Amino acid sequence: QVQLVESGGGLVQAGGSLRLSCAASLRTFGRYVMGWFRQAPGKEREFVAVISWGGLTTEYADSVKGRFTISRDNAKNMVYLQMNSLKTEDAAVYYCAAEEREVTRRQEDYEFWGQGTQVTVSS
Repeated sequence: QVQLVESGGGLVQAGGSLRLSCAASLRTFGRYVMGWFRQAPGKEREFVAVISWGGLTTEYADSVKGRFTISRDNAKNMVYLQMNSLKTEDAAVYYCAAEEREVTRRQEDYEFWGQGTQVTVSS
């Protein structure tokens, strides 16, 4: 059974940092593209960042570019999202997701999803 478990969310002041983690129970984790998405109250879920199998390719939403960094450790079956210079508009539930085919921003391409971790940013 595939499981993606996010952690690291919490309450932070604007301008602060958080590091989200996602633990994956995928037997061939290194063959999966991993993405981070987020959903704020009353809004649709949106793409945040994606990383390729080996970590050489990354893409970011324009709203987080230069502030967030996605990374992965294939030996530990982990993917991370380092979030710096957080803004109130970054507050959302953050989800990690996995898919086998290609680097993509499309939610519908992702096969597996975690339950999410809440990030709250105070002003």
